[in-house]
Amino acid sequence: MSLVLLLSGCYKDDINDLKNDVNDLKTRMAQYENLLDVLNKRLYVVSYETKEGSYVITMSDGSKLTVRNTSSFIKIGENGNWWIDGVDTGTSAKGQSGDKGEAPKISIGSNGNWVIDGVDTGVSASGQKGKDAAEIISVSLANGIMTFTFADGRTISILASAPEITLPNPAGGFNVDKMQWFKVEPQVTNASGAAYKWFINNQEIDTANHLFYVFAAPGTYNVEFKAKNGVGESSKTFTVTVADKTYLNRITRVFDFFPAPGQFVNALPAATATDTDETMRVKAETALTTGSMISLGGFGGYVQFGFDHTIINKDGNDFVVLGNAFTDWSEPGIVMVSYDANGNGKADDEWFEIAGSEHNKETTIKNYEITYYKPETEPTNPNEPKYIRWTDNQGETGYLSKNQFHKQTFYPLWKGNTVTFKGTFLKSNIYDKSGTGTNWANPAYAWGYTDNWANTDVRGQIDINWAVNAKGESVKLKGIDFIKVYNSNRAEGGWLGEVSTEVSGFKDLNLP
Repeated sequence: MSLVLLLSGCYKDDINDLKNDVNDLKTRMAQYENLLDVLNKRLYVVSYETKEGSYVITMSDGSKLTVRNTSSFIKIGENGNWWIDGVDTGTSAKGQSGDKGEAPKISIGSNGNWVIDGVDTGVSASGQKGKDAAEIISVSLANGIMTFTFADGRTISILASAPEITLPNPAGGFNVDKMQWFKVEPQVTNASGAAYKWFINNQEIDTANHLFYVFAAPGTYNVEFKAKNGVGESSKTFTVTVADKTYLNRITRVFDFFPAPGQFVNALPAATATDTDETMRVKAETALTTGSMISLGGFGGYVQFGFDHTIINKDGNDFVVLGNAFTDWSEPGIVMVSYDANGNGKADDEWFEIAGSEHNKETTIKNYEITYYKPETEPTNPNEPKYIRWTDNQGETGYLSKNQFHKQTFYPLWKGNTVTFKGTFLKSNIYDKSGTGTNWANPAYAWGYTDNWANTDVRGQIDINWAVNAKGESVKLKGIDFIKVYNSNRAEGGWLGEVSTEVSGFKDLNLP
């Protein structure tokens, strides 16, 4: 009985070994067939990598070819020698089949070493002998050709192409004014898996597949674009002529104006019941382009504006949005920035928040939302505490108070029965300094806001490098074209009324 069991066990082992051998043979044959399929489709190699015991080779159509890493990888190194599995053989590839367009002839010599074009490399090919005919014993890359050599001496060669770059050819060459976006979009073939680098006057400035850049000063600049994949690298160079130009150091355009209810709404600027979003935009634009002031009302009220040039992100602070803050009284507005990514001159691109000193505090509420409700009638009490009702997404409700110093309605006349605003809510610093309600103070935040410090105070200046995206991640912007300011507080100071951000202008710190 024990003999039968022993024979039975051996039989099962033999069957399993046979199955493994058959599966292994199928795998190797599949590699051969896949290579032939690549040839039939006239594909070419754009990159390769070693992954989980195999060579993963990416083809020009994006498909991937996997070759088991039981073979050796042979290529020409940067020093011009043949390299085998990362080892420099010391044998020069020049003057042999290393000539352009030819694939090397690779075999295993009688001494067990790799032989390339008849030259013994001195590198052992141990472990490669005894393979069946379908086994790939080497993969080589040289002169734009990737060659797969099989144990029986057969080879399959596939083109391996570096990226090819074609630049646009504008009439009159590449020209742009200083402080305006310059954009170039090269056409790159064989681009699968490629990495890119841009250089201006030999300094690397970007790694995108296109150049989107703003020059700070006039002059002639040398630009180089490099594209590199796993096969090779290509580059193109050109010059850009940057012209000088004089710009206005102020707001030149208002794109949107939408104040929340507040004591200066309908007064700064003046509004009537016949006004519309567009007429109020024009009024806000007129005010801000002529040195006058506008009010954004309560939390969320905002204005969007732009300039006749791009504000360049240089080292240090870049700009200041002017308000009317003074000692112990700030009405801080959050600053959002954007650049004209789509080139249409409109403020419809992604916005980035300037993350000031309060941005990451526990008392700050991200994605805060508040809705104000239009009162059915104006109150008879000039100091009515329950004037304009509001609710928020934190489950709270309250009222904006009326005060006797402002007779007009506080609700924007040209809007419907409700208005809703969203943004980052900052806890106000407001407090009753006198203790009797006669003297209120709202000390400034440390940095990063507008209408927070006096216009001449450096703490009111903004650094574009403080910008973050919607996920709160820091972003590196080359420059900005648009700014949005909105009131960050929902607070009142007794007889002084609500905290309402005001905007009176703008200054680019890069310009005189």
